[in-house]
Amino acid sequence: MRALLCLLLVAASVRADVTLGPLFTDHAVLQRDKTLPIWGRAEPGEHVIVSLGEQKVGTTADDSGRWLVLLEPMAAATTPLELTAEGKTTAKATDVLLGDVWLCSGQSNMEWPVSKAANAEAEIAAANLPLIRHIRIEHAQAERAAAEAKGAWETCSPQTVGAFSAVAYFFAREIQPRMNVPVGLINCSWGGTEIECWMNPASLASNPDFSTIGERWTQISAQRPVKKAEYEKALAEWTAEQAGAKARGQKFTLPRPTETVIPGPTFPPSSLFNGMIAPLLPCALTGVLWYQGESNWYNGTEYGDLFTAMIQGWRRHLGQGDLPFLWVQLANFKGGDPAGVDLALVREGQSQALTLPNTGQAVAIDIGDRNDVHPRNKQEVGRRLALLARELVYGARLDVSGPTFLSATREGPALRIRFAHAGTGLTAHSKPLQSFQLAGADGRFRPAVARIDKDTLLVSAKDVPEPAFVRYAFVNAPEANLYNGAGLPAAPFRTDK
Repeated sequence: MRALLCLLLVAASVRADVTLGPLFTDHAVLQRDKTLPIWGRAEPGEHVIVSLGEQKVGTTADDSGRWLVLLEPMAAATTPLELTAEGKTTAKATDVLLGDVWLCSGQSNMEWPVSKAANAEAEIAAANLPLIRHIRIEHAQAERAAAEAKGAWETCSPQTVGAFSAVAYFFAREIQPRMNVPVGLINCSWGGTEIECWMNPASLASNPDFSTIGERWTQISAQRPVKKAEYEKALAEWTAEQAGAKARGQKFTLPRPTETVIPGPTFPPSSLFNGMIAPLLPCALTGVLWYQGESNWYNGTEYGDLFTAMIQGWRRHLGQGDLPFLWVQLANFKGGDPAGVDLALVREGQSQALTLPNTGQAVAIDIGDRNDVHPRNKQEVGRRLALLARELVYGARLDVSGPTFLSATREGPALRIRFAHAGTGLTAHSKPLQSFQLAGADGRFRPAVARIDKDTLLVSAKDVPEPAFVRYAFVNAPEANLYNGAGLPAAPFRTDK
């Protein structure tokens, strides 16, 4: 009898309570005007009834205990609702709003908090904006698609906003009052990570050229422990020699050993998609904001194909057609060499993805810090992303892009450069135009002078009498000061691909 009672108590203790998925917690913003997936966990075979507003839908948990319902599209709502999932137990999320939800992902510049942005103290004090909500998904990596993720929604206030993604928050601050709907920000970012970590496995398998990604990870993951052990041995020997010299009263001048840093991915390919994106699906969204690429400096020539494949793969997983996808082109940063082109190649790859529909790029080449990979002016980054969203998503008619290269034609000893988005004219900020280069047929680039001629440029160089190719701001840390009349910067470009 005692054994039977113990078994019953154990069975009761492991009974699976009904739960809601990580995006369906108190203070959540759910996507308006779209079919709305709501899901969670229960006992296998348990019947669950989901209620939100006037809707009530039933379903049954599958053999793994997962359940899913699809609610009919609902209009934006600023009056708090209660979301419930009721089976043998009941799960609730209170203070739920309906509005526009943006998935905000990438590496450290997306993760960078409001508390570290420019003018942070004043920004935090003014952040009494309860219709902006933010959820930070906890860092996680996984070999296969994870079933669970952790995070909690927070309402924007001076007490909470300091931990919000700064880029995402300043974007939402531009959008929310103009559209007059709640804005939800899903912050799914991790500093120092490469694009291949965020790609779903099918995307990495879609192109034979991507096989080098897995091979690179295999090699690097094998080399790093060896290099680590070599460093630790050298450091221990150096420390012992230093201590011996000190004990003998001798001067010790040997330099401290330095650890070899092997450039390459921090985590296995697809591991962050599996650990942080996959467990959020399915979810209804307005679009995606992306800020990443600095960690791919060592393989910039691959970035364009990888980024294009990642966007396509995410869209397939999200199942909402050509979901708007907006990103920040990398800011000016010297890296190891201000005149090098490692980051310029990544920027070029980012621009390549603009061939996909429903995409937009916020150029940040003019607002970086050449000595810091984390520029503090996240307000302007958010504003430029918001301009793109206002046109692409919300139908506003306004200037959203700086000049973008169209063509270069020879005119005697100069090249005439024509641009899209130059109808409001071209301007040079603060000084004559900088960062132009010309090359002849030999491909040797030399500094050039650019002169504005209405909505075009004439670019010439005394050392290049027969110019064939032009570059603008095509180095890691250029001084980029070409704008259009709307005050938006020209995107870097080159014609010698």
